[in-house]
Amino acid sequence: MKNAFVLCLALAVPITSRSLAAPAAPADAKTAAPKVKIPEPGVPQAMTIQGRYIRAAYNNEGYAIIGYKTANNSLGQEWMILDVGLCLRDGVLSQTLKREGLSIETPDGKKIPMASNAEYRKANLKALEQRAKVARDSINYFPPQTRDAYRLGFFADLDQRASAWDTVELSVMRAAVGQVFFHVPGGIKHGQYWLDVKLKDTLVRVPFRILTEEENKTLDEHFDDIQKQVDEAFRTKG
Repeated sequence: MKNAFVLCLALAVPITSRSLAAPAAPADAKTAAPKVKIPEPGVPQAMTIQGRYIRAAYNNEGYAIIGYKTANNSLGQEWMILDVGLCLRDGVLSQTLKREGLSIETPDGKKIPMASNAEYRKANLKALEQRAKVARDSINYFPPQTRDAYRLGFFADLDQRASAWDTVELSVMRAAVGQVFFHVPGGIKHGQYWLDVKLKDTLVRVPFRILTEEENKTLDEHFDDIQKQVDEAFRTKG
C-alpha cells in the first residue's frame, strides 16, 4: 500500500471569489491561487487531501479516507456512493464498528444514516455502481502500520456471493475498504458534507465538498497551489 500518511492538514475547501474590481489579467496568464477556508469539524482531528476527490481525517484513535468523485458528479440524485477506507491508529486495540456508526451531514446540517442493505437492494443501484466503477480513484493511502486490506462489507446485492454485514472489525494492521451508500432526500446539492465515523471513544469527520462548476475550474487550475497554501498555513501553527 502507499504509505502517504502525511501530517499536513491540507484539503480542498470552499474557495473565496476574486474581487470584481481587480484588473483583468492577460488571457494566457495564470491567476493567483485563491485563499481557502478550512471547514471546522468541531472535534479534535487532522485532515489531508490525497487527490481532487480524495479526503482523509484522523485522530489518535482512528483514520478514515474517502473517494467521492461519483458523488461530486451526482448533483440532484438521491443516492450517494462513497469509497471508504477505515483503520485504527498505532497502539489502539481492535474494535467493532456497527452499521449505525457511519452517517453523513449535509450542507444544511441534516444527519443521514447509512442506508440499510434492504434499502440498497430495493433501490437497484447497478447504474450508479457502474458509474462509480468507471470513475473510481484509488484511496490506497493509509498509515505505515496498515499493511493489508479486507472488505468493508455493509452491502451486498442478491446476485453476489458475499453477504452483507451489520458490523466490521477495525484494526491497526488491516484496513476495511469498500463502498457505502446514503439515501439523500431531495437530492445531492452543492456545498460542504461530512462523513462521520463513530469509533469506540471518538468521532472522526471526513470533509468533502460537492463543487460548483466555478469551484471545479478553480481547483483544476490551482490544485497544487491550494494544497501547498493550506499545508504551510497549518505547519506554522503546528
